[in-house]
Amino acid sequence: MGRVSDAKERLMEAVRELIWTGSYGRTTIDQICEKAGVKKGSFYYFFDSKADLAVAAIEEDWQCRRSELDSLFSATIAPLERLRNYCEYAYRFQAEIKSKCGCVLGCPLFTLGSEVSTQEDRLRKKIQEILDYKRRYLESAIREAHGAGLIHAPDAAAKARMLFVYYEGLLTQARIQNDLGVLREAIRGTFELLGAKDPVPAPA
Repeated sequence: MGRVSDAKERLMEAVRELIWTGSYGRTTIDQICEKAGVKKGSFYYFFDSKADLAVAAIEEDWQCRRSELDSLFSATIAPLERLRNYCEYAYRFQAEIKSKCGCVLGCPLFTLGSEVSTQEDRLRKKIQEILDYKRRYLESAIREAHGAGLIHAPDAAAKARMLFVYYEGLLTQARIQNDLGVLREAIRGTFELLGAKDPVPAPA
């Protein structure tokens, strides 16, 4: 068994991997404990249920990802370039995951949320909370781009919702098809949806 001091972290890492590469419903507490290298008693020392563990795991992962998004959407970067950089970041991230596990896994929050939304309300709410935070990054960039006259988007919140659904749809399609190429559409689609010209066109 892993040291008591890192057992909680091991459990959270294990559940993230198991439910992302497989499914929440088919992942058992026994499998999580085996993957984490901890005893079942340690699981119940930290968590009351699989749902409690999943909520803690996705919250911890979000706190790590948040700093990356803060950097990508820094106010020092032109607003449309932030969106382009975000698309490129998503592609690189999915490519790294595929190189490790052999599959395109898409968005873990959408994958999990679509499975548990009618079963685990606390988990659903946590997923929605994080998705709302992520969407606000897009909204801030769109609002600034509109203010600078780069695009026409007087309702930045509505435009951000549309763009976010587009991104998540691409990620879901890439997972279903197991095809990273689907994500190559993101940059072109983003600027077409916004009615903008890509400030940094991809090389021919």
